[in-house]
Amino acid sequence: MMNKFSFFLGFIFQTSFFIFSQQDTVLLNLDYRIPKEYEIAGITVSGENVSNPDLIITLSGLSIGQKVKLPSDIFSDAIRRIYKNGSFENVTISLTRVEGNFIYINIDIKDRPRLLAVGIRGLRKSEAKNIKEKINLKKGDILTTYAILNAQRIIENYFVKKGFYEADVRYYLSSDSVGGAYKTLTFEINKGKRVKIEKIHFIGASAIPESKLKRTMKDTKEKRIYGIFKTSKLIRSDFEKDKYLVLQKYREQGYRDASIIKDSLVRGEKGLIVYVFVDEGNRYYFGDITFSGNVKYSDEQLKNILEIKKGDPYNQKWLETRLYMNPNGKDISSLYMDDGYLFFSVSPIEKKIYNDTIDIELQIYEGKQAIINDVTIVGNTKTNDHVILRELKTKPGDLFSRADIIRSQRELMQLRYFNNEKIGVNPKPDPVNGTVDLEYTVEETSNDQLELSGGWGMGRIVGTFGLSFNNFSARKLLDFKSYRPLPSGDGQKVSVRAQSNGLYYQSYNFNFIDPWLGGRKPNMFSFTVYHSIQTNGISKKKDGTLSETGDTLKRQVIKITGISLGLGKRLKWPDDYFNIFYTLGYQHYYLDDFFEAYTFTKGRSNNINLNITLSRNSTFDPIFPKSGSDISISAAFTPPYSLMNKRDYSQMSDEEKFKWLEYHKWKLSMTFYSRLIQNLVLMFRVKYGFLGMYNANVGLSPFERFYLGGDGLSGFALDGREIIGMRGYGNQVLTPRDSKGRQVGATIFSKYTLEFRYPLSTNPMATIFVLAFMEGGDTWLRFKDFTPFQVKRSAGLGVRVYLPMFGLLGLDYGIGFDKIPGIQDPFKGQFHFSINSSID
Repeated sequence: MMNKFSFFLGFIFQTSFFIFSQQDTVLLNLDYRIPKEYEIAGITVSGENVSNPDLIITLSGLSIGQKVKLPSDIFSDAIRRIYKNGSFENVTISLTRVEGNFIYINIDIKDRPRLLAVGIRGLRKSEAKNIKEKINLKKGDILTTYAILNAQRIIENYFVKKGFYEADVRYYLSSDSVGGAYKTLTFEINKGKRVKIEKIHFIGASAIPESKLKRTMKDTKEKRIYGIFKTSKLIRSDFEKDKYLVLQKYREQGYRDASIIKDSLVRGEKGLIVYVFVDEGNRYYFGDITFSGNVKYSDEQLKNILEIKKGDPYNQKWLETRLYMNPNGKDISSLYMDDGYLFFSVSPIEKKIYNDTIDIELQIYEGKQAIINDVTIVGNTKTNDHVILRELKTKPGDLFSRADIIRSQRELMQLRYFNNEKIGVNPKPDPVNGTVDLEYTVEETSNDQLELSGGWGMGRIVGTFGLSFNNFSARKLLDFKSYRPLPSGDGQKVSVRAQSNGLYYQSYNFNFIDPWLGGRKPNMFSFTVYHSIQTNGISKKKDGTLSETGDTLKRQVIKITGISLGLGKRLKWPDDYFNIFYTLGYQHYYLDDFFEAYTFTKGRSNNINLNITLSRNSTFDPIFPKSGSDISISAAFTPPYSLMNKRDYSQMSDEEKFKWLEYHKWKLSMTFYSRLIQNLVLMFRVKYGFLGMYNANVGLSPFERFYLGGDGLSGFALDGREIIGMRGYGNQVLTPRDSKGRQVGATIFSKYTLEFRYPLSTNPMATIFVLAFMEGGDTWLRFKDFTPFQVKRSAGLGVRVYLPMFGLLGLDYGIGFDKIPGIQDPFKGQFHFSINSSID
């Protein structure tokens, strides 16, 4: 009985793949109880919109002359192969004729519909275009059910991310006018209203305030008027990440078993109300912390680094920070790795949990100290290897030190030759020999700069042209094949700059810097030569001629020519962040009836001075520092001529007194950076300047003075003056004036700046950050009037954009809070443009 039933099922299964045609063919010869071998004598293809019959036959795996046994699975396998192609539906194989041992079969098939076009209804053209790009369906694509539903899902998610949680997306297919397999797929879209998060509630949360949990969530925020940088859309993937951050916050407080049971969304009057259900669990505390395997350092030394005491809330993240990578100080891993223990490892083991206390054992493997074997550079296509290698603190033969690697990366960033985000190091340890190879990876970036600008100075437009080549090579000057457009790769800097507004002002400047003079030690050499001319606009040809009104024209002019040589070196004490730089300079001033800006208007002055600058810069990123400081103090001296001769300066004219300038000049600048939250950085800067004299009978030098206010862009360089920017006030308006209202320059100034900075882009090809600032500053003519904290105040907002070709460009809007009598009223805003931190 069972055999008969099995045979009947097999018969039904085999014959289900055949549709017998109504022909005068004797089919009784097929006895399905006795398998028999046949030969396929013919194959035909039929069906709706069949485009390529030969392809279908090939896909089936059947061929004329093929021997087949009936009954068998050969035809069901052929159907599966055709379906697998994905282009067809409703596949049927029919036996049409039997002639002895020969059979004829037909494959009846229907092509799946193909896409003719995608239509979008209910949206603007721009939105429809975005939708079509996202679903990425092209003409000729097969319209499977999966493809259509997937496109529908993409559209729904697109609108969910934009806050349209009630968007309705429907679709339908329509044929073209001539019919056929090509269909138009149209999506009918109703976005509905944008829905934002109205409220977030944490149900079951009592140990941590709900407000703190909300702040923990980075991307899931309630709707707020002041929410500038974060939107209040609910994006499920971001929400899941934020729930994890909430759990991390609990675990940092000792709630290691905390969990989020579920969440739910409810439509409120003004948006979504999000409920997060929390199970806080019990709070745990650190118990005894013991060490094993440590030989180099004692338990007491390691505990001092760990800074975790018995009874502290159990914080897994803090434990890992103190063990592996503490951004704010020492950790146990860096303690070992800074001393060469590259193969060091430490594993925290929870030895015992009782009540609410967890005992920890820190299992340490010290290994042996690793020696640096080889140091290589990869990725430098322009900068020569020796320029990079000389900046590295990791040398072959030295003990491995993670601190030295970090410092080396910092030095490479300071060069500004490379993409800071791509500077890396690949240690290749060899545990058998106790050595490690270091491979530094860099990516060259453009750092030459072009300056083409127009400014406003002395009531006229001043044009500027400048070129700076920041990776120049003087030794390749005679190698003309290396000119692209100038030889490069040796880390030297050469710049040329010219300014002019025609007859009124011209200035020319050339500067050369070699940071490694001789190539063996970091001894910096600089050479600068410059020349400037300022006149009243009357040319030499018209000097002494009559004007149209009959007045005699007189050319008024001041010429300044200068040259300076500088030599500096890096110091190793108090630490190797210190630098000292000496500059010997000479300026020659020639005045010919030059207005009344000084106490004399005709004559010559000479200025020989020695400037000494001691600086310390521990910032990491030169464009957007997040930590560290930049401090410098400088002093400039001229020879005290009046103290070295017996001349009576009290009886001399100013023209004679200042033929050889004498002064001493002091400046102090201190800048500190501190990361507050994530990438929000606080910058605080203090600056002072003082110009003094040796002899009261000579008096203060009319040159080398300080001018405060505005954007710090002078428009032109004149008489050694220092232009100091201060936002919220007009250019140089915070500068002392004489009884006639003329600016005479200050001999002392103070300035204080507080900035909050936040980066929008850290791409080295276009670094952008915004800032909010508060400033205070003022100038004084006499030291006895100096009141450093009674200053003019201002505040405002700004943006900085760093482009390698042009440097750091800035735009600020500042409001001055104090009145400058007769010049500027308080609380009037001003825009300021700056170049390369000129406003600092």
